[in-house]
Amino acid sequence: MGYSARRGFTNGSQNPAGSRRQAALQQKIVQMQAEMTAAQEEVEAQEFSATSGGGAVEAVANGKRELVSLNIKPEAVDPQDTEMLQDLVVTAVNEALRQAQEAMDKRMESASGNLNLGGFNLNLGSLGL
Repeated sequence: MGYSARRGFTNGSQNPAGSRRQAALQQKIVQMQAEMTAAQEEVEAQEFSATSGGGAVEAVANGKRELVSLNIKPEAVDPQDTEMLQDLVVTAVNEALRQAQEAMDKRMESASGNLNLGGFNLNLGSLGL
């Protein structure tokens, strides 16, 4: 009879059913990681557009939450009121970035099978997911 910190006292044999369950679990984890990576790449390739000021300012962000383009119509440019233009730009950019984040969150939730990882204090965002 031997002692293992992981298994306690054993007679030297391992439970084959437990080994199979562990292997199946590891396989599911690898599969879920692959699905989450594919989902992340899918969202990162998408673009999200938002406008403000009745379409005077349009911001386009990608799924990586990077600003891709910013279009400002000439009528939105008033040299006497640059604060309004700044507000329109900030509003459009923030909305496009919010859409990208929401899409990523939904896709990650779907790819993880709605697995609740809260008990493990895991933040998928901190993992780059």
